[in-house]
Amino acid sequence: MAESSALPLVELAEQFAKLPGIGMKTAQRLSFFVMSMTESEAKQFADAIIKAHSTVHSCKVCQNLTDRSVCPICDDLSRDRSTICVVESPKDVTAFERTKEYKGVYHVLHGLISPIDNITPDKLRIKELLSRISEGNVKEVIMATNPTVEGEATAMYISKLLKPLGVKVTRLAFGLPVGAILEYADEVTLFKALENRNEI
Repeated sequence: MAESSALPLVELAEQFAKLPGIGMKTAQRLSFFVMSMTESEAKQFADAIIKAHSTVHSCKVCQNLTDRSVCPICDDLSRDRSTICVVESPKDVTAFERTKEYKGVYHVLHGLISPIDNITPDKLRIKELLSRISEGNVKEVIMATNPTVEGEATAMYISKLLKPLGVKVTRLAFGLPVGAILEYADEVTLFKALENRNEI
């Protein structure tokens, strides 16, 4: 940002630039937009960030983000608890829910195994998944991690842990192109990938 800009505006732009997919030019535009808000609008914006940060946490069952003890999906008695769809992040749950076709439940890992980024299996929510399966009601686990090197490695690692437990482990069929990100896939592609999943 130009040296002529006020320091608080520069600092605001730097904060926006920390968000994924936001470059410095976009961060500057967002900062100037915030300055065009009324004081009341700016306070609402700031309060929404603080409220989300202080009240949203992981669901004690599936690890998805929620403001309740158990998320609405886990709390829905009509969902098929014998099928668990394992995803990398809460964004992926939202993507699957848009299809309106999947009737099972989810488990959110909050990341993928990536030794280069120092993300080891113990840093993911794998033990919580194993705990759910040890209760004995799960028949199928769908590995729905992204078709990347990290996604494949995570799927294979978890499937090896689950096989001895007598649970059917499937992988999404790739109507999804390799290297694709689930949250950007359209509903039809996601549904077809789900429908044509294969055992691993």
